[in-house]
Amino acid sequence: MNDKLIVAMDVPNALAGLELAKTLGDSICFYKIGLGMLTSGGLALANELKLEHGKRIFLDMKLFDIGATVEHAVRGIAQYDIDFLTVHGDPHVVRAAKEGASKSNMKILAVTILTSLDRDDLDANLMKAGDIRHLVIERAERAFEAGADGVIASPQEAGFIRALSSAKKKLIVTPGVRPTGAALGDQKRIATPAEAIANGADHIVVGRPIWQSNDPRQAAQSILQDIREASTDR
Repeated sequence: MNDKLIVAMDVPNALAGLELAKTLGDSICFYKIGLGMLTSGGLALANELKLEHGKRIFLDMKLFDIGATVEHAVRGIAQYDIDFLTVHGDPHVVRAAKEGASKSNMKILAVTILTSLDRDDLDANLMKAGDIRHLVIERAERAFEAGADGVIASPQEAGFIRALSSAKKKLIVTPGVRPTGAALGDQKRIATPAEAIANGADHIVVGRPIWQSNDPRQAAQSILQDIREASTDR
C-alpha cells in the first residue's frame, strides 16, 4: 500500500474524521491529525484509527516550549504509538523531543518554515532577513544536527534539502501540495504532488483538495496515481 500520501484530517471533529476514513477506505493508510482536531477528540481518533483500522498516524502538534516541557509532552504522546510528531525546528526543541521519544519508534519531524508564509510574512513577524529558501535549508540542517528524524518543508525546498549531506536517511514531508487546478487556500509555497515527489519528498500532505471534493475517494486516487508516476520517473 502506498503510504506517500498523508491525508490531513482538518475536518470539524473526530466523528467527521472517522467518516472520512470510511469514505477513503483501504486506499489511504496514513492520516495527519493537527492541532485543530486535538480539542475535538483528536487523540481518541488517532488511537481508533491506529488500533482498530491499522492506519499510520502523523500528529501535527508543532510543539514549542522550554526543553523540559517539550520532553515531558513528547513522552506522554509516545504512549499512543504515533508514527510522526512535529515540533518546531529550533535545536533545543528537537533535542528535547528526541529524548522524550527515545523509548518509542515515533519519528520527530522538525518544522522549518510554514508553507503558508512568504517573505512578507516573515518580515511582519520580525524574522531573520534573507531568501526564504536559504532560511529553510539552514533550519533543516540545524534540525538534522540536533537529531531530527526528518523535516517539514514546502515542496519548493525539498530538492535543496535532499541534496544536503546531513539529509541522508532523513525524512522530508511536504505540505503545501495542491493538484493542478485546486484552490490554493492559505498556501503560498506550493507544488503539485508529482513535483513534490520529484523534488525528493518522502511523503506529501494533502487535506482540503481531498475532503472538500465532491468525491474524496476519487480525488485521493488521482493524487496516488500522480505519486506512482512521479516515483517511477525518479
